[in-house]
Amino acid sequence: MNILPSRPRRRLLTGLLLGGGLALAAPMAASAHIHVTPDAAAAGAASSLTFSFSHGCEQSPTTALVVTIPDGVTNVLPLADAAWTVDRDVTETGRTTSVTYTAVTPIDTGLKGQVGMDVRFAEELAGADVAFPVVQQCAEGEAAWTEVAEPGAEEPEFPAAVVAVGEPAASSDEHGSHGSHGEDGAHAADDQDAAAAAAPAETEPASVAALWLGGAGLGAGVLALVVAVFALRRRR
Repeated sequence: MNILPSRPRRRLLTGLLLGGGLALAAPMAASAHIHVTPDAAAAGAASSLTFSFSHGCEQSPTTALVVTIPDGVTNVLPLADAAWTVDRDVTETGRTTSVTYTAVTPIDTGLKGQVGMDVRFAEELAGADVAFPVVQQCAEGEAAWTEVAEPGAEEPEFPAAVVAVGEPAASSDEHGSHGSHGEDGAHAADDQDAAAAAAPAETEPASVAALWLGGAGLGAGVLALVVAVFALRRRR
């Protein structure tokens, strides 16, 4: 059995610790973002966005998130949540320019926090990547997640949350489906009308037959009565 000298063993142990630290730091750095979900939406339609995080500012707990609303994003409706208080900056024309979510209880690193809002992307934003700058305020310090990467460039150190806006959702299929439903309803109504019109024709022979049978029965009864009376008279 080979025993390493003390110095090589110390160096090996130090190398393992450093390697393990780097391996752990890489995913932690990758998760140190303000994420937005979904990260894609249709232009001209309403979307529900969730901004989430699981870190503070240099281990300092998060106390607030300030989300800037980019141009072309309207109908902003922040989600009410018992964990946050919500304040909005609104222009004279009624447009919301930013939303501030203040944590009722500061959120420590390693705990997931999230806030939400409903928005509408203008049709003019189709094909664009829309950035939502977010400032993360902490008990000590803050982190401004406001940087936008240039096309083809590496991701910046503090990237803003980005939503890829696609083309407006097609509505022709919906109209077509409504039209087909209308046609189906018209056909169903026609079938019902035809059935209603045919019903008397089907029941008429049955009614005539019932009348004939009733008349025949009445005639038989009268005949039986006459025979009985005649027989009674003969006995007398």
